[in-house]
Amino acid sequence: MFQGLTEKLANAFKKFRNKGKLTEAEVKEGMREVKLALLEADVNFKVVKDFVKSVTERAVGTAVLESLLPAQQIVKIVNEELIKLMGGETPKININPKPPTVVMMVGLQGAGKTTHAGKIANMYKQKSKNPLLVACDVYRPAAVDQLKIVGESVKIPVFSLGTKISPVEIAKAGIEHARKNGHDMVIIDTAGRLHIDEALMEELVKIKAATSPSEILLTVDAMTGQDAVNVAKSFNELLDITGVVLTKMDGDTRGGAALSVKYITGKPIKFIGTGEKMDAIELFHPDRMASRILGMGDILSLIEKAEAAYDEKNAKELEKKMREQTFSLEDFLVQMRQLKKMGNLEQLIGMMPGVNAGALKNAQVDEHQMAKIEAMILSMTMEERLKPELINGSRRKRIAQGSGTAVEDVNKLLKQFDQMKKLMKQFSGMGKRKMFGMKIPF
Repeated sequence: MFQGLTEKLANAFKKFRNKGKLTEAEVKEGMREVKLALLEADVNFKVVKDFVKSVTERAVGTAVLESLLPAQQIVKIVNEELIKLMGGETPKININPKPPTVVMMVGLQGAGKTTHAGKIANMYKQKSKNPLLVACDVYRPAAVDQLKIVGESVKIPVFSLGTKISPVEIAKAGIEHARKNGHDMVIIDTAGRLHIDEALMEELVKIKAATSPSEILLTVDAMTGQDAVNVAKSFNELLDITGVVLTKMDGDTRGGAALSVKYITGKPIKFIGTGEKMDAIELFHPDRMASRILGMGDILSLIEKAEAAYDEKNAKELEKKMREQTFSLEDFLVQMRQLKKMGNLEQLIGMMPGVNAGALKNAQVDEHQMAKIEAMILSMTMEERLKPELINGSRRKRIAQGSGTAVEDVNKLLKQFDQMKKLMKQFSGMGKRKMFGMKIPF
């Protein structure tokens, strides 16, 4: 995420480093580099112009020019201005005090509207809501079936009346169904088009008038940059949207849409899609996003993911096993699965402070290797997992055959596990730092 922009900004900030004090001319020269970095990231020109002006005005102030560490002061100013640019506070869904809360999903075809309707429903299901998905796209082939598949994957019911009834009537019937069946949240999946046209907008305006939604969320593809911003501007002018869902953020190395949408439309980004899985969605935190853009990591999001994935009771049991030297391959399997629940490993590493995009460019995290390790452990008997020392030559051959791997792979796994246990023993009783429910020596 934002790899290209992070690298270019880092290069721009080098202009300010290794200097005791800065002159106004040096600040302006460095800000020209920042301006170019933002323009290359496909940030709207007016946004760039006003952003650079705001930062420069603050950066040429006495506090920065007379500071002993002016480079840090400028990074601090850029960070604050980025947060401001993206909306400042973390926006939330407007929950209707008189249920159900109606969320209307709008957008062009291909942006991920249907999938993200399911993702948002799933997110709020985890927050003790009882959502209902309503299928109002009666035009795109198999759109209703797609929403049903999405709903089934997250165990959320889908209300539909086929494709012969008008979307306005389906939306109204869906809300009535929700009231009668105790659903306190309704997410309406509306039709999209390949481009904005009068027929699309007229229908969306009618659905809005008939349902009085608490939220109208526009789904746009972050990777389309300025096109995403233009789409957001058009939808907002016609529908007065309440927020934006930026999808495919995991593939957006530029960041133009994320940095321009709020400024151009006046409406906040509320959610970001970060992958294909149904839990790959996050609330949009401007402060955390600014931190990621500047290569400073996002430790709060990392902690939240860890807390969601790890069970406190299991973590305490694991801590005891590691302390008493009884950590087994079965425990290792449990921990690996919990780590996978946190999401894409490359994204997780990118959230760590001090790890910048440039450093990760050639460091591919092989998640297939984790799957291979899991297959090998699952091919072992429980006795073998608890006592790896029992695994002799014939057992290694059986495990390799059962997991579709080679005996060399099994040997490598057992050797690495043995080395890990020795390392745990070496650090037993010494100072350890707690991370993700495990005590890992650093």
